Amino acid sequence: MKVKKAVIGVVAGASLFSISCNKTKNDSTKNNDWNESNAFFTESDLPYHTADFNKIKDKDFKPALLEGMRRQIEAIDKIVSNPDEPTFENTIEALERSSDLLDRVSSVFYLLVGAHTNDELKEINNELSPKFAAHSDAINLNDGLFQRVKTLYNAKESLNLNDEQKRLIDVYYQGFERSGANLNETQKEQLKKLNQEIATLNTKFGDQLLSATKQGGVSFTKEELDGFSEEALESIKQADGTYLIPLNNTTQQPDLVSMKSKDARKKLFEQAWIRAEKSDANDTRETLLTLVKKRAEKAKLMGFDNFAEWSLQGTMAQTPANAIQILKDLSPYAVNAAKEEAKDIQALINKEADPFTLTAADWDYYAEKIREEKYAINQNELKPYFEMNAVLEDGVFFMAKQLYGLSFKERKDIPVWQEDVKVYEVFNEDGSKVGLFYADYYQRDSKRGGAWMSNIVGQSKLFDQLPVIYNVGNFPKPAAGQPTLLSQDNVITMFHEFGHALHGFFADQTYPTLSGTSVSRDFVEFPSQFHEHFAFEPSVLKNYAKHYKTGEVIPDALVEKMKKAQNFNKGYSMTELLGASLLDMEWHVISADANIADVDKFEQEALQKYGLDLATVPPRYRSSYFSHIFAGGYASGYYSYKWSEMLDFDAYAWLEENGGMTRENGQILRDKVFSKGNSVPLDKLYNDFRGKNPTIDALLKYQGFTK
Repeated sequence: MKVKKAVIGVVAGASLFSISCNKTKNDSTKNNDWNESNAFFTESDLPYHTADFNKIKDKDFKPALLEGMRRQIEAIDKIVSNPDEPTFENTIEALERSSDLLDRVSSVFYLLVGAHTNDELKEINNELSPKFAAHSDAINLNDGLFQRVKTLYNAKESLNLNDEQKRLIDVYYQGFERSGANLNETQKEQLKKLNQEIATLNTKFGDQLLSATKQGGVSFTKEELDGFSEEALESIKQADGTYLIPLNNTTQQPDLVSMKSKDARKKLFEQAWIRAEKSDANDTRETLLTLVKKRAEKAKLMGFDNFAEWSLQGTMAQTPANAIQILKDLSPYAVNAAKEEAKDIQALINKEADPFTLTAADWDYYAEKIREEKYAINQNELKPYFEMNAVLEDGVFFMAKQLYGLSFKERKDIPVWQEDVKVYEVFNEDGSKVGLFYADYYQRDSKRGGAWMSNIVGQSKLFDQLPVIYNVGNFPKPAAGQPTLLSQDNVITMFHEFGHALHGFFADQTYPTLSGTSVSRDFVEFPSQFHEHFAFEPSVLKNYAKHYKTGEVIPDALVEKMKKAQNFNKGYSMTELLGASLLDMEWHVISADANIADVDKFEQEALQKYGLDLATVPPRYRSSYFSHIFAGGYASGYYSYKWSEMLDFDAYAWLEENGGMTRENGQILRDKVFSKGNSVPLDKLYNDFRGKNPTIDALLKYQGFTK
């Protein structure tokens, strides 16, 4: 099965500060648009200080963001000009407090930019992106500030500090070094220019891709969509009588599995394949070529051979070589399995009256036929048992109660950013409050592709804040009055994203910079992927998988079929992910002197280099629509899904060795892993929990590649 992965965005970045990962220097001139009429002028009085979407207007963002930047620079100036010797309180803690307004505004701004954007928000984002980068540089390259942090770093063992405070000093110091604090003034000016150019290009790529995806929807006649149910057809019917299939963010399109027509499959696949390569205003290739060049130049300026070397500092992998090695170790297992799967599909095609050679566009359709033939299971047979609200409330929430003692209460009195969004209050077993959870699952034109989690309010004892967290998905919305029936992939996506949410909810840090999901990219996907295991755990499945019409619990015979088919098509799914991961690494190990003129040629040669150039198994993302690495925070970090999966399966092996899904085991996981944020070095955190370093052994075993 193809698991949709999360794009966590700003909370998962490996940049220096959560307080300044996307921010810009602002001058001290008076901001005339900043006044009491602005929704952000005072802190929200709603529960958990969550955003009041009934009051917030698009025009509020620019003045509020500019004021937030101005206030932070003002606070930084006070820290630097303080005549007293540096202390933890007057330097580090003051830094943590410096971005209060900016964090409050930017968290809502980026929520809407991703989940419910419009032309005005896009314009603001385009205008401010280079300013955010300049603002970040104004902090990260402030030598006076760095010297105060360096003084504390060198003296921290002699100071009366707790472990979290020492860790915070380490994180700040290392972050300053990664951000160029040791460069000379000329180099710093060059870096500032590069950072602004990179920020602008990131935003441009994202905007181009959003438009390309929106405009790339493919029209069909009813005859072309033979195989679609009447309900599915009704949900995509247009006023002119045609049927419009919107594009998914991945290479493969979910609707291909239902298309009986070879020509229709080819039409949809090819339009998705070239969505951002039409030599128009939405063609992303020139943008990405400029972007990787600028990133390589930045790395060279910082003293590194390539961007990946610079970027992987502070991660669990540490170096590109280590990240690439795990991908190379997995590749032979995946490719061999994918080739065997292709043989099975081709054999099935050869039995048809008009046989042909398998293409990538045909894979999902025939793979589903083999699933039906081999395991007597059909996705349409399963969907009636996967009604979206039941999956969430009786599945995801039930799992959280059984493992962690959490309970959930829907709050209809709290404003939302779009009418389909639902809000829940979260409680511990003893009735104490945990936080607030928003669920925004439906696909729409105003939302970027994929699925992700982030915070509106981050957990912090310093600010006495409990977390306010949201999950975003892109599930097709049914016609009015019809139930939302999910595929297996969508069910897993829901559990995955809520795993990220749990990581945020369990945060127990004093300082925002170390809180919750503020960890390296190759750790942040561990909690989310770990919780995917419970989507089809028998006790959880039986609690939510009930026929939406009859209420019948999913039959044991169907569950047994699912179990037997759980590793079906694993060669394909792992190969497409490895292809994307190694493609990402190849784009980011180029030197600043490299001259790449042809995106598609580079892509093909990169896949050939690692033996992943299978015509029938293209990478999960092509370069031209690889939003994770060219518009998101995953540049040279897409490998982290597989690295985190290694942790995930290793931890799940521990769970099974110790009695499975018990409340006791859930508490151990919460206390030792998911509540720690970045307060402990992540390799030490995992080793303290597991008693050993992780290996790929459990991953290979559970996914059926070894016995």
